[in-house]
Amino acid sequence: MRVGVLLPRVGALAVIIAAVGALPWLSGRDAALSVLRARSAEQEPTPEALEAVRRELGLDAGPAELLGDWLGGLARGDLGRSWVSGGEVLPSVLSGLGVSLTLMGAAMVVAVLSAAALCARTVVRGARGTLRGGSGGGVAAALAALPEFLVATILLIVVSVWLGWFPPYGWAGPRHLVLPALALGVPAGAVLGRLVADALPAVVAERWVGLWRSAGCTPSVIAWALLRRVLPALMPQIGLVVVGLTGGAVAVETVFAVPGIGRTALGAAESQDLPVLQASVLALVLLGVLAGALAGVVRHRLLGPGLRDAALSLPAPTRGSSGRVVPIVCAVVPAVVVGAGLLREPLRLDVAARLAGPSWAHPLGTDSLGRDVLARVGHGAAATLGVAVAVCLCSYVIAIVLGFVPGPAAGVAEAVNAVPPVIAGILVAAVLGPGVVGASVAVALVSWPPLAAHAAALVQEARAATYVTALRAIGSPPSWILLRHVLPSVAGPVARHAVLRLPIIALALASLGFLGLGAQPPAPEWGLLLAESLPYVERAPLAALTPAAMLLLLAALAVSLSTRGRAGSGLRRTPIVEGAGAR
Repeated sequence: MRVGVLLPRVGALAVIIAAVGALPWLSGRDAALSVLRARSAEQEPTPEALEAVRRELGLDAGPAELLGDWLGGLARGDLGRSWVSGGEVLPSVLSGLGVSLTLMGAAMVVAVLSAAALCARTVVRGARGTLRGGSGGGVAAALAALPEFLVATILLIVVSVWLGWFPPYGWAGPRHLVLPALALGVPAGAVLGRLVADALPAVVAERWVGLWRSAGCTPSVIAWALLRRVLPALMPQIGLVVVGLTGGAVAVETVFAVPGIGRTALGAAESQDLPVLQASVLALVLLGVLAGALAGVVRHRLLGPGLRDAALSLPAPTRGSSGRVVPIVCAVVPAVVVGAGLLREPLRLDVAARLAGPSWAHPLGTDSLGRDVLARVGHGAAATLGVAVAVCLCSYVIAIVLGFVPGPAAGVAEAVNAVPPVIAGILVAAVLGPGVVGASVAVALVSWPPLAAHAAALVQEARAATYVTALRAIGSPPSWILLRHVLPSVAGPVARHAVLRLPIIALALASLGFLGLGAQPPAPEWGLLLAESLPYVERAPLAALTPAAMLLLLAALAVSLSTRGRAGSGLRRTPIVEGAGAR
């Protein structure tokens, strides 16, 4: 790997580790007060008591000293003591890490099996020479767009609560592993299957496939060769999918009460137990880095010695439009529900009608406080989609600016793109506290890399155009060329790309709301509504199913828009990474 590419990646990783180490200072809160209340709720927080806690924990030091002490302890294998329980951090983190690695291993098995099932038909048809046109992949695309917390919620409601096939909570045996592994593995497997199925048509059209078939090679031999040809070019994106398991594990462990490292990090963020939070987030980040490194090693081995220094890439397959029915349905149904809900009062309490079923007064029933579900879902559209529009706009501006300096931004973009929104949300919540602002900042921080990659490719293409070269030759000012010719050719396509990513950003915000890192009660945000209604799902299933259905339609809209967008010329001109960072 070239030094110019390696240094930005190492620098980005160092910045992330430094931010984790400086969390006690970055939070700007009086951690001594949180520690004192956790140790003794009755003790009066006098200035003397708070100062004693600060001296004990070393909180009166500056940011450089705090970071140095933490890094020194990290080098010695000492992660400190919990501010809440007083126990050693390392054993609890290792215990949670073991649970999460077990869950992720089972999820990878599910992901591989799911990917094989989703792309098997395309591989067989390609090996036999019967593959014509696009590869389809509608089912894979739909499953890939579903966030893990939504899949986990649906499995919990249907498979565990309604059917009673598997236990809903806990970590006591193999049966407790099934549903979390499915919730984490099925979306990842769908992404893997979609990547392979989308790349195969272009490979099947290569001349060597026909030559092998003419030479009498069996379909099984050709199928294996097709996979060997496809996988090296896809390994960076597959690595991002594996990285995405670290972020998805936080939500899945929360839904099923699995005592993993993700749930440990979330609990530490909520209780302001910063030593536990630092260790947990560091473990999650290192898991992501290890997954990316393993993907690189696998790609290196697959290429073989003859191609290890070559840039192996695949031509982008031409995809047709997905039609207009799906996006219309996915837009009209939520619009009707939202329109009906906006005519109602979302905060009105009716204690006598708590957890009531559908009626004329409450068409979708009521929640645990007697509030109308239809009204809260309707008003929640503004909290969910309105914030997503603002975040999308910020990501667009960042991408346009960084698109003109692709060199320094490349390594940072790759590192940031490998950080799931949930991990970013936990870090930002530790600094700014949970809320809409923190969630918006977290999603914006990880949403710009795909847009920046697109902008950088378009800038490079525009600067290499013949007419731009001619303008330079005749002495046109660089600023005039930039503003009148290069920027307009970049702004439009990237804006269309940003609109296509709007539903994905909304789903990311909903996932943070579901985990308690986003909008706070009584805000009617869809992710928060789903989290609030889960404990009462047996008595009032519509209170949970309605926001879940809205998020499902949002995911389907993201799929239909992205499929239609891939047929447009603006998105075919650059390889846009889809995977963990986009979730």
